Amino acid sequence: MIAISACLIGENVRYDGSHKLNDTLRQLVQEDKAIALCPEVLGGLTTPRLAAEIVGGDGFDVWSGRAKVIATTGEDVTEAFKEGALKTLELLQAHQCTAMILKSKSPSCGTLKSGEGVCTALLIRHGITIMNELNWRKKLDFTSI
Repeated sequence: MIAISACLIGENVRYDGSHKLNDTLRQLVQEDKAIALCPEVLGGLTTPRLAAEIVGGDGFDVWSGRAKVIATTGEDVTEAFKEGALKTLELLQAHQCTAMILKSKSPSCGTLKSGEGVCTALLIRHGITIMNELNWRKKLDFTSI
């Protein structure tokens, strides 16, 4: 079983209330080969919500206390991002997911900005294989799902 960011299967959970639908990924969820979730929503953030970015490092730095996640208003939303990441990890473990396809360039899920997002960093530390919407076809072993 794998997990997929909910925005990638067409759920309107992105900060601006939109999605980034990938029909093939949505089909994996429809076929019960994957579960969908949004770390930011799991952390209690609303949709839509203010854009946020990691300040002072990357997701690993957030976990070590050297960086924070700050909304465009200057509000510190670090704890919500960390809570969402922890709930994501719990769900992945409960569903025996070994991999997750995340949305790139997100402060929670990002893999293409400088460093990893908050959720990505936590999942990597727990041995979860991380992919994004751009590289999952190269990395995913379809025989394992």
